Amino acid sequence: MNKPISRLFGLLRAGFSVMGIRSSEEANYLVLAEDGAIQIRLYQPMLIAKTEIEADYSQAGNIGFNRLAAYIFGGNVQKQEIAMTTPVFRESNGHIETVDEASENAQGVNNWIMSFVMPPSFDSTTLPQPSDPLVIIQSIPAKKVATLRYAGSLNQQRISEYSQILLAWLDEQHIKRLSKPRSAAYDPPWTIPSLRRNEIHIDIE
Repeated sequence: MNKPISRLFGLLRAGFSVMGIRSSEEANYLVLAEDGAIQIRLYQPMLIAKTEIEADYSQAGNIGFNRLAAYIFGGNVQKQEIAMTTPVFRESNGHIETVDEASENAQGVNNWIMSFVMPPSFDSTTLPQPSDPLVIIQSIPAKKVATLRYAGSLNQQRISEYSQILLAWLDEQHIKRLSKPRSAAYDPPWTIPSLRRNEIHIDIE
């Protein structure tokens, strides 16, 4: 295991456990409505560090984590370490999907965007500048997001399956979606699958 990922897992291991107990800071939001495992949330403005990866799902995960972990562990102009926060986002880099397209595109996607949420103690003027030009800092305004929570393994097929469920729910509720589905992960791989917190997020009007 290379150094950035090893250090990232070490940090996550200190903040998480196999029992699903989390201590890492989470992006701030307010729950506006709830329907079982589905929530409508209002997220506060945030900064993210993101990177685009040309690879299949499995390879993209390793490449993206490595690149973003290097940034938060001092791979920046200021050589400053940045605390790990949750969730970690991943989405396919393409158009907004319909329910059918979410199913059809379950396999074979080779262009991904992975993002780390930056701690709220930073703003656009104080956040360290990435040394790697493939790491981009983006300011995200406050927004409404539909989310669907589920447990178990995090893989491309399950992301597609739960994306279809959330897309169908939005259609039934006549809620306009403003983004394609993205995965939100809160736990490291060694967490017991039944206790993992995985989510699908879709920006809404």
